[in-house]
Amino acid sequence: MKFIFLNLKRFDIPRNFGGVNDISPINEWGGYIVKNTQEQLKRYDQNEVEFVIFFPEAHLISAINALSENSPVKIGCQGVFRDDTAIGGNFGAFTTNRTANAAKAIGCGGTIIGHCEERRDKLGIMAEAGVSDTDAVNRLLNQEIKCAVKAGLKVLYCIGETSEEQKDWKNTLRKQLETGLDGADKENVAIAYEPVWAIGPGKTPPDRDYIQMVGRFVKEVTNGAPVVYGGGLKSDNAQMLASIPEIDGGLIALTRFTGEIGYYPEEYLEIIQKYMNK
Repeated sequence: MKFIFLNLKRFDIPRNFGGVNDISPINEWGGYIVKNTQEQLKRYDQNEVEFVIFFPEAHLISAINALSENSPVKIGCQGVFRDDTAIGGNFGAFTTNRTANAAKAIGCGGTIIGHCEERRDKLGIMAEAGVSDTDAVNRLLNQEIKCAVKAGLKVLYCIGETSEEQKDWKNTLRKQLETGLDGADKENVAIAYEPVWAIGPGKTPPDRDYIQMVGRFVKEVTNGAPVVYGGGLKSDNAQMLASIPEIDGGLIALTRFTGEIGYYPEEYLEIIQKYMNK
């Protein structure tokens, strides 16, 4: 089974506010993306590949409402809170936080947890309190994963090493996996490997051998969990990633990195076509 994830960020913001969206009016944005991809994605066998799009919260409902009957597209949210409501129990004090039950009630089928940007945010909060503890971040993410799975959501759990951690990448990734997945139902979790040290302008991405090495390691630690490349599935690396047996898919963000930088449905479909070789 292959997994193609799409994490849409900054695309809910117009360019004049510093975002990268100019493909549709904001109030139509989520539905526009679903409507302009789902029919073309039906050409792929849904028993062979799963397509999941993680939307910013404001666009979840319009995206879900745009799903056609038997759509191959699944809609997810960009993270959930580490606590949740419970029948006969916790009513909740969740102002500013999206719970997994709320995401499920909206119609989401999955969520992304532990993205390098989320990890950086949690570390930044702790740093303001004078604390530096990456294991604490993994424990918080573990709570999020358990809440998501309990609510019936599938999870894309992101792991990765920074440039400072790269020399000890095995230990870093092992802690993220073992602590983050401790006690969680792994049947509903896929792993995205983000080489944080290689993400950003002017940085050199890992080569095929490095990605394969990490993919093999992650499968060993997780007893064979699906592993996707989270450093950016792109037009120029799609065929290379597809050739790695240990890698089961990829995470797409931007589709265009020069000129009018941003996400474009037709380019998203081209990336998938190259990866699937169809």
